[in-house]
Amino acid sequence: MTALEKLRFALLSAAGKLIGLSGFAGARFLGRALGRAIWTCLPSRRRLATGNAASHLGLPEKEAARIARESFLNTGQSFFELLLTQKFSFSSPNLSSDTPETLRELFACGRPIVAITAHFGAWELLASLLGQVYEEPRPRQVIVRKYADPAVHAFITKQREATGAQMIGHRNAILQVMRALRKNGIAAFLADHNTKKNEALFLPFLGEEAAVNAGPALLAVRSGALVWPMVLSRQGSNYVFHLQKPMDTAGLEGTAEEKIRKTAEFYTRALEKFIREEPEQWFWMHNRWKTKKPPENAPARQDIRG
Repeated sequence: MTALEKLRFALLSAAGKLIGLSGFAGARFLGRALGRAIWTCLPSRRRLATGNAASHLGLPEKEAARIARESFLNTGQSFFELLLTQKFSFSSPNLSSDTPETLRELFACGRPIVAITAHFGAWELLASLLGQVYEEPRPRQVIVRKYADPAVHAFITKQREATGAQMIGHRNAILQVMRALRKNGIAAFLADHNTKKNEALFLPFLGEEAAVNAGPALLAVRSGALVWPMVLSRQGSNYVFHLQKPMDTAGLEGTAEEKIRKTAEFYTRALEKFIREEPEQWFWMHNRWKTKKPPENAPARQDIRG
């Protein structure tokens, strides 16, 4: 970083530490206030979120607007929860699991794991939990998109890595992720965002075909990993860890392409289930269905690169 970027990083760190003193109650208050401000100030995003919820959940506009507005409040809260990663763990009194037995299976698992999650609920706090699932030297990775501003990227990375998880840039991540999986590590992916055509499989998602990132499926099949869908939802001032039973890619039959498709279908259905059960928790303001399936006579897509 340049001297100016280092200064901005130091200011962000100081401000983050100060705001973090307000704890979880403060993050909830400030985050929901930020969400209300975004809802008011960004009418185009407000319309997009409401339209998405209405068309993909089959809801009247009034109910869709309520879900979209609550989604904005949840998103604002995630911003401030980023400052609390060091204060959150599996022993936190405000954390519970809806499937304790499945969570114990995750703790005891000695296989490579591809964790699949979404921009859902408290996703920043979920990243901090994933850094605590296993101990060193077992790798714990979260694959993320890099921020353009170096100071902002460094600050957010520092917060996300505070409890042991390593943040890996989504571009050119294959080799690092494969090395981690060969050491029986865990690599987590946000698999609910829009994806480029040459990296996607087009699969049904909330009633419409969406471009689904096939990279996690490719890496899971190549490494023979378990694919484990998970999210962290909010229940008032508390958090609930939701964990579905995993798919074992080592047991899949068919060609490599067929295995990749089955795996991507599995985690796409899992994320849809989470969203339908608690739609207020998802990031509806994202243009999820932007990338459209190419015509049948279009050139074959490139190899999936993750």
